[in-house]
Amino acid sequence: MSVALAPAAPPSQEALLGLFPPGTALTPTGELLIGGCRVTDLAERFGTPALIVDEAALRHRARRYADGLAARWEKSRVAFASKAFPCTAVYRLLAEEGLSIDVAGGGELALALAGGVDPASLVVHGNAKTEAELRMAMEAGAGLIVIDNLDDIDRLERIVTTEQPVLVRVTPGIRPDTHAAVSTGQDGSKFGLPLPQAREAIARLRASDRLRLDGVHVHIGSQILDTDPFARAVEAVAGLGTFAVYDLGGGLGARYTYGDHPPTIEEYLDTLVGTARKVLPSDAEIIIEPGRSMVAEAGVTLYRVVTVKYGEPVFAAVDGGMADNLEVALHGQRFEATVATRVGGGAPHHLVGRHCESGDTLSADVLLRDPRPGDLIAVPATGAYCFSLSNNYNGALRPPVVFCQNGQARAVVRRETYGDLTRRDLP
Repeated sequence: MSVALAPAAPPSQEALLGLFPPGTALTPTGELLIGGCRVTDLAERFGTPALIVDEAALRHRARRYADGLAARWEKSRVAFASKAFPCTAVYRLLAEEGLSIDVAGGGELALALAGGVDPASLVVHGNAKTEAELRMAMEAGAGLIVIDNLDDIDRLERIVTTEQPVLVRVTPGIRPDTHAAVSTGQDGSKFGLPLPQAREAIARLRASDRLRLDGVHVHIGSQILDTDPFARAVEAVAGLGTFAVYDLGGGLGARYTYGDHPPTIEEYLDTLVGTARKVLPSDAEIIIEPGRSMVAEAGVTLYRVVTVKYGEPVFAAVDGGMADNLEVALHGQRFEATVATRVGGGAPHHLVGRHCESGDTLSADVLLRDPRPGDLIAVPATGAYCFSLSNNYNGALRPPVVFCQNGQARAVVRRETYGDLTRRDLP
């Protein structure tokens, strides 16, 4: 995942709108409409920065995944990898669409339960699950716990009181073409068990009188823009034997910029299921765990320009930055942007944040049309990980999450207050 420069020729308005949630449109004066809501109205009502989610776009994405997988493999389910957007309202929405939920850690488990998720649909992950988290999962009635290491087996056998279904996470030795920080299937990964150790765990679990081995799990990384590694991962777990469940993980990339051309959901599913038909038992259950590709395109972040510095380069600084979007600093992820009331075109600017780091750049050499202090800036494809990784650097207040649909907007997470910054302090 490399940092891309702005295209040599200005993209069309149509190309730019293609990065926003489906259905995003322009008013006659050239202002963005997200979920039927004018961005100036959203900014006035909820302030900036603000994470705007097109609810209909998110529901449509979930249905494409769920319906597409069910049409290809009858005994199957989709589990949202909720680390991508662990927000109670998102849990609730995706549960309403019939999705299972993948949680990593006690906090995500608590949020999922607060969102009304059926505990039996939960898939519990984590490379270092504590005994307290395992107890929490079992007491909640979590459907599947993923064994990531042999210590997981020791802890579960010590504390389990009724039969607990489990999967074994396998590290298949596959390194996809993505950023090292989000590659998880290669040799030397901190996640899962290499094939020899996975076989050891499988044998031990088959002999357990407390843990029920339902199957195996594999997840090779995130923001993967090629289907071939997914096929190889399916083939790798097939070699471990016959099981009732094969959890094939997630990892499909999202479209962040003009040069990104990830496989479609349908192409991704064709690859997984096509390979599964060749190497997996036809009566097994297949689970997939999309995260980034489920939620990225549904989110748009609104900022307000604070200052413009003319020189080489020209800096447009906004009222947010790495406190609400760490994807650039952590992974070198490229984002596009536009002045929200003058969409498309313009000259290259360095769109930067307000935080005290030179690395606080939202997008280098992004095309903006005459940004001025007070203008709104819209950054598309921020639905994945921006909320998850938001923070209080420089005392920043984490932004609200606003759902929009059919011209109606509602906050589902309020903006933090300065009082929130001191709420946990003790005298």
